[in-house]
Formats: sequence, C-alpha cells, structure tokens
Amino acid sequence: MRKRRAQPESSPSSRPAHSSQRRGEQGYTLVALLAVMTIIALLLVSAAPSVRQQTQRALEEEAIWRGEQVAEAIRLFAQAHGGQLPTSMEQLLEGNPRGAKNVQILRPEAARDPLSSTGKWRLIPPNDPALIRFQVAVTTYAGGRTPPTRDPLIQSRYGVRLGTILDTGTTEAAPGGSDDSANATGPFIGVASRSRRDSIITYYGIERHDQWIFTPLFR
Repeated sequence: MRKRRAQPESSPSSRPAHSSQRRGEQGYTLVALLAVMTIIALLLVSAAPSVRQQTQRALEEEAIWRGEQVAEAIRLFAQAHGGQLPTSMEQLLEGNPRGAKNVQILRPEAARDPLSSTGKWRLIPPNDPALIRFQVAVTTYAGGRTPPTRDPLIQSRYGVRLGTILDTGTTEAAPGGSDDSANATGPFIGVASRSRRDSIITYYGIERHDQWIFTPLFR
C-alpha cells in the first residue's frame, strides 16, 4: 500500500510576511475611508449656510405671497361692507355675503404667517405708527412718490397723511425671535409678520420681517 506524501508546510518566515501585507492593505483602506468621510463632512458644513438661506428665502417669498392675499381680502371685505374694515381674521375667512351664500375672499393657508413661530399675523390698525413708517419706506423706495391704492374708498377713509415727516424709518436693530403679544382688538387695515428677524429678501427696500406691512393701501 502506497503511502501518501505529506504536503510540505509553509515556512514560518512566509506566514508573517503575508499577514503583514494584509494588515497594511486594511490600514490603507481605513485611512482612505476616513479621508472620504472627512471630505464629505467638510462639504456638508460648507453647504449648511446656503441651505438655510435658501429655506429662509422660500419662506419669505411665501410670506409675501400670503400677506398680499390678506391685503386683497381686506380690500374686498371693505368694499362689500361700505368701507368698514374687518376686526378679525375669521371674518376674512368667512367670506363676503353674496346672495344666499358667502363668497370666499381668503384661503385658509394665507391666514397663517409662515415666518413666525405661532403662525399668527400681527393685525395693523389704521392708527398704528408702524403704518406711517411703512409708508415712509414705500415712498422712499418709489423715489419720493407714494403709490396710490386701487380702491378710492379705502384711500379716502384710511389713507395715511405723511405731512412733513422726514425720517426714513426706525434704526432699531432686529432683536430676533417672534413677537408673541396678543393682537389689539378692533378694525385692522393690514397685517405684518411677528418674526423680528432680518430678511434675505427686501420688500419695498425693507430688510426686517415685522416691518413688512401687507395692506390695500399703497398698492
């Protein structure tokens, strides 16, 4: 009976060399992976401010679009009620009476401020000093001439008289956050955001959210 030949064992000197080579390759792979992860992290950090700016810009565009819808709803409400102004946002949401049903003049989404934490607009009464500051800013932006409203009834009843005001607005720095104080009761001629932050978009040259006033005046 023939004996099988024993396979020659690998020499002890060859095994450590092969194992060391594999450990070296794994080390290079780990270093390369760490380098890639570092690059990705740096790219994410550098892109974060741009993403935040784009998000804020989109919210500001949405706020302007909704605010101008509220301004138009105020005009339609006053037109249907003999010049009387609304006293609550609910009145605008209920619509104007026409025949046996109410006609919608404000969409529900427009009744919310996308820039503030509460989602509630600040209601601007006709005698609010912020309205005069806004008119000054609008007049300055328009080269010294106040844009007229499309509605003569509103203009004749609630038009703001500038007189000899020379100031171009407040110099107060934006404190940030939101103004969560309750709305004053009574009729309102416009709305403004409760966000007191600086803006990316300018509205009639104004760079602060709570100083943007959306009103049927000056439109």
